[in-house]
Amino acid sequence: MGAHSIWVLEYSRSPAHPVSGVYYGAHNQGTMNLPFAYILIKTGGSVVLVDVGHDAGDFGGQIANSIGVTGWTSPDIVLGECGVRPQDVTHVILTHAHFDHIGGLKFFPKAKIYIQKKELESWMWILAKGRRFRSLQAGLNPADILYLTQANIEGRLELVEGERENLLPGIHLYPAFDTHTAGSQYVVVQNGEGDDKIVLSGDVVYTYKNLNGGDSNDPCFVPPGLANGSQARLIEAAEEMLGFVGNDERRIIPMHEERLSALYPSRVTDRELVLVEICLADGERSRV
Repeated sequence: MGAHSIWVLEYSRSPAHPVSGVYYGAHNQGTMNLPFAYILIKTGGSVVLVDVGHDAGDFGGQIANSIGVTGWTSPDIVLGECGVRPQDVTHVILTHAHFDHIGGLKFFPKAKIYIQKKELESWMWILAKGRRFRSLQAGLNPADILYLTQANIEGRLELVEGERENLLPGIHLYPAFDTHTAGSQYVVVQNGEGDDKIVLSGDVVYTYKNLNGGDSNDPCFVPPGLANGSQARLIEAAEEMLGFVGNDERRIIPMHEERLSALYPSRVTDRELVLVEICLADGERSRV
């Protein structure tokens, strides 16, 4: 028990995802199942989402279809498994602006949105460069960037510049610049006293194999294959995350990790989606 309740909520999946997109250099190694999820945090009187999934009804849905994503389920159903409605969400932290992390913003019209300033600036630069640079737009729905403009007009957008301690008590943001994307960030949750921390990695870490190469006895960093930044920076950011948790990989939570359900209490919903319970605040009812 602690100050925060955290759940990882699968909302879709890519059952035949290229292994090379998840592990750098893993060419001709076939496909793997890759869950698509977002993370729910209940803390005090606030309801926080780390990333928001995508909308199957817009261009993000077309991107998802092109890479074989299936089983999309709306946020009202996904969040309902934890007794939360989309209109209850007060804060959205975006780790980066790929379609499957930002595209569901329209479902949360009351939430304040936090994204790194560098992330927004980098996508504006890429979009302005023209068609020859379109390979850099992989994973982007330009309409999601436009939505941020609307949220800004409504007073719901905050551009973060680097570290942000205590966005809410015990919830901290740290930049992972020039990694998966130019302005990626990750979240550190202080769930108790001292070293009781949990890191929500975004796509800087897709799975635990990115941290240990698949061998916990002789670990080796293997960064994600999809990156607009550098592989070296991905490894450096992963090392930073391990530093927050005393090298306890289990306390880093990669939202694309299929094995989370084997490490934490979990259940499969009626929609055949996996709900993983990372921790519970004092007085919070278990959802598994």
